[in-house]
Amino acid sequence: MTESRDKGLALTDITIGLNGRTLLRLSARVAPGAVLTVMGPSGSGKSSLLAYIGGFLDPAFVASGSCRVDGLELTSLPAEQRHAGLLFQDPLLFPHMSVAANIAFAVPPSVRSRAERRAIAERALAEIELAGFGDRDPDTLSGGQKARVALQRVLVSQPRLLLLDEPFSKLDMALRDQARQLVFDRANAAGLPVVLVTHDEADAAAAGGAVFEMRAA
Repeated sequence: MTESRDKGLALTDITIGLNGRTLLRLSARVAPGAVLTVMGPSGSGKSSLLAYIGGFLDPAFVASGSCRVDGLELTSLPAEQRHAGLLFQDPLLFPHMSVAANIAFAVPPSVRSRAERRAIAERALAEIELAGFGDRDPDTLSGGQKARVALQRVLVSQPRLLLLDEPFSKLDMALRDQARQLVFDRANAAGLPVVLVTHDEADAAAAGGAVFEMRAA
């Protein structure tokens, strides 16, 4: 029973402040494959929650509280050991690497064979209907294709959870629904708890989980 209860992401008594002002107080549990959506206007500090969970919060902020994934306390670990998968507004693909090399770069170092890393990347591309795109320059991809490659790059890194900072906001309307479905379906299939930051109510509706609303100061 205890093992089952520990599964997923547990945020306990999270408090984040800046310049003497409290931006956020939050306790929440996110089950494996579920999504917690944090909504608020620009400048409300909602992305600070992702930064705190991921371990890269600017020292100007004052933060406290527990972040546990599958029972593991993250706040005592450096960012690189937290294994939080991050997706931002921009896909942030490396321009000097091929599409496949971008994905292979994120494969855990325990996979040492260059051929196997490439094979993992090629399988990841095939899963998103981009088979044969491995040798392409990322700049030749459409916005939607770049977003899919960025997602696969995160997933092959074997993250413990996903942190999404408005990753759909720069896609046109025709692609947003597809991107949302892909991200949430893949997270669910992998059993990854997700924290999504957005100001778009359609994102929250697509995520289908609990919603925490922040207010402008």
